[in-house]
Amino acid sequence: MLEAPPLGLYVHLPWCVKKCPYCDFNSYEVPAGEFPGERYVAALLRDLERDLPLAAGRSVETVFFGGGTPSLFDPADIAALLQGVRERLPLANGAEITLEANPGTVERGDFSGYREAGITRVSLGAQSFAAEQLRLLGRIHAAADTGAAVADLGRAGLANFNLDLMYALPAQTLDLAVADLATAIGLSPPHLSYYHLTLEPGTAFYRKPPVLPDEELALAIEATATERLTAAGYRRYEVSAWATPGAECRHNVNYWRFGDYLGLGAGAHGKLTVPDEDRIVRTLKPRNPATYLATRDDPVQGLRTDVDRHDRPFEFMLNALRLSDGFRHAEFAARTGLPLASVGAVVDDLLGRGLLEEDGGRLRASPLGWRFLNDVQAAFLVSSPTSGT
Repeated sequence: MLEAPPLGLYVHLPWCVKKCPYCDFNSYEVPAGEFPGERYVAALLRDLERDLPLAAGRSVETVFFGGGTPSLFDPADIAALLQGVRERLPLANGAEITLEANPGTVERGDFSGYREAGITRVSLGAQSFAAEQLRLLGRIHAAADTGAAVADLGRAGLANFNLDLMYALPAQTLDLAVADLATAIGLSPPHLSYYHLTLEPGTAFYRKPPVLPDEELALAIEATATERLTAAGYRRYEVSAWATPGAECRHNVNYWRFGDYLGLGAGAHGKLTVPDEDRIVRTLKPRNPATYLATRDDPVQGLRTDVDRHDRPFEFMLNALRLSDGFRHAEFAARTGLPLASVGAVVDDLLGRGLLEEDGGRLRASPLGWRFLNDVQAAFLVSSPTSGT
């Protein structure tokens, strides 16, 4: 039977100073004229009003401001939004509230102001510390800006922060990648997101691909990163996420455990569980910011679709198998409303092939399975759950 999982809140703030050529997120360069911060906050709260019935009686455990570049918003806008959320939904004591920010001062407000507004965690988009790689990635901050931003975070009392770092970049060598890692580790971030650059459809890089490191070099960079980060006291708890003990991103862990989240903002996705009706509802908001803002006094509209029971195992595995610890058997049943036996044949096959491993009532991808994670996840796409309780 379905159970209501923890509830998060994702807020999409879609504007950037400059669109990066590798980015496939729903983001737009800042519109000419007055920045629409207050208008957008008002639209976000109308958006929340429409989704409130799907979250009735529940408290928000985590909040994540993503984008775009959320740090383009004034701290007063962030404070007003969080106050509006509190007036409509309980915000749990000790809630993790993350703001994505870019390191350059032109792309962010004062970190002290964000902390006073309620932000408890910041995610900095460093991507690289090499000037040439930053140029090739289309980033507008300088290599030294990230260190300066980390120092500003310390002065603001925001000790819980993440650095986003990418590898397999245009013209990147193993030595350059190792130098990036060394600089990142030297800044002592409690959390490090380490992403392989991929060419996503719809991006400038996809239309005109740069020359990237070959697979052999990319694997060598990843292997070296694993050694260096492990030696520095970080644990790889998710495919692209490393953390010191206790600094895992609670908001993202909730995603990967197939938890629930309200999605507010232009193009934002949400997922809400309605146990009494045996429903898992996906929400999607209007993608274009101008359309989103044009709702004025009417509730923000969007799409709502139910996740078919047939699709629930794949959607669960698409997330949970990204975690190094995998998931408990009971967690699968609680989050999908189906017994694990409904996909037992697929699980047995993957166990037999050494792609999954079982330990103490938990299932997780094996080291081999993590190398071929897309194939492991896809195995559940073609499976059809059998009936059972």
